[in-house]
Amino acid sequence: MYLKYKLSEFSGRINRMGIRPLDVMLVGSTGAGKSSTINALFSTSVAAVGKGVDPETMDLDWYDVHDYLRVWDTPGLGDGIARDKVHAKKIIDLMYKTYPKEGVSFGFVDLALVIIDGASRDLGTAYKLINDILIPNFQSDRIVVAINQADVAKKGARWNYETNVPDSDVRDFLSDKAYSVKTRVVEATGVEINMPICYSASSGYNVSALLDLLVESVPDQRRSIVAS
Repeated sequence: MYLKYKLSEFSGRINRMGIRPLDVMLVGSTGAGKSSTINALFSTSVAAVGKGVDPETMDLDWYDVHDYLRVWDTPGLGDGIARDKVHAKKIIDLMYKTYPKEGVSFGFVDLALVIIDGASRDLGTAYKLINDILIPNFQSDRIVVAINQADVAKKGARWNYETNVPDSDVRDFLSDKAYSVKTRVVEATGVEINMPICYSASSGYNVSALLDLLVESVPDQRRSIVAS
């Protein structure tokens, strides 16, 4: 359904940027819905979605959405200090992965998409990921945030499953959550991030808005990395 969504606009921006494809790294806590988000983008089950207590994505996997977009699935955080250290290193290594061109090293990853679990009240892992892992190692203007599982944000209450839309109470709740995420990141780091959009990968609600966010966030140029 979304494979050709705004493809001409997306491809035009990427061609002007001078790369192909755009590499987007998905990060988030375990259970936030990174793999289900990939499946929603593909409109099929290409990424194994975790159903049990253990994180499904234990390594780095990549998926071609189409010729202009490649998505990297990363291990979720929040499964213990030892595991988080290993997973954080994999994420950081991916951020510093480069390819040389014309004597300049460019970052392999162009954007970082943070997926936050809209159904969870404990967002400590998500904030730690943004504040301690992403912002110190990645350009802040290339970090975008989205809140998944909007349809169960209030345990499914006040969600119209026939039309797949929330009522005004849930919309206000999600709006407040998005504002809270943005505010807490600014307070902790001084870095302004985008206002997170809310969607549901499992029901398909607002997935087009997620793609709009990616289209709008395509950088003007490749990400150069200066060797320290």
